[in-house]
Amino acid sequence: MALATEKCGRAADSVQLLAVSKTKPVAAIEQAIDAGLVAFGENYVQEGVDKVNYFASHPAAEQLVWHFIGPIQSNKTRPIAEHFDWVHSIDRLKTATRLNDQRPTTMAPLNVLLQVNTSGEASKSGISADEVMELAAAIATMPQLVLRGLMSIPQPETDYDSQFAAFKALADVFAQLKPHHPQLDTLSMGMSGDMEAAIAAGSTMVRIGTALFGARDYGNQA
Repeated sequence: MALATEKCGRAADSVQLLAVSKTKPVAAIEQAIDAGLVAFGENYVQEGVDKVNYFASHPAAEQLVWHFIGPIQSNKTRPIAEHFDWVHSIDRLKTATRLNDQRPTTMAPLNVLLQVNTSGEASKSGISADEVMELAAAIATMPQLVLRGLMSIPQPETDYDSQFAAFKALADVFAQLKPHHPQLDTLSMGMSGDMEAAIAAGSTMVRIGTALFGARDYGNQA
């Protein structure tokens, strides 16, 4: 990651590493914490909640930040609202409304990202670029949510130019949105296989799983 930031003339600390710990045992996360990582991403609600609860008594608990990065089912918004610090996958007003209503007032507002489908593929989750402004405006009225930026999971591409073009499309949407919402500071894009292109396009947060933890075990989904 440091090489990628240096290559495009960006400061090393301008990109945050989000360790995607989904399906990984707590022992692997403990090793990551010992190595200095503090931000972890989970895709499955019950698994993620169990990990948040487990690490609540960890010596580094106050420094840990938990991100929910998976698809959101309406009937599972409450545990997400009650346990996580960030949500990356907001793509419906209904979901945002439920998270806002269910976020305990004793907790800090939930940091949220809008998931944008920049490819236009029906198989990909996320709202279209044309819908971003309206949903962002609605979230701005919700006291228990703080809109921090955008996220995307583009179609897998093997060549750098195609990867960069997909990420640049999201960065352009972000640039159009930020004047209306000055607090925006996060572009969550880029994974193990396309991190360099994402950083070159302006990513501020890369979601890395395989490169940190190795291949995933999908036998622990919830």
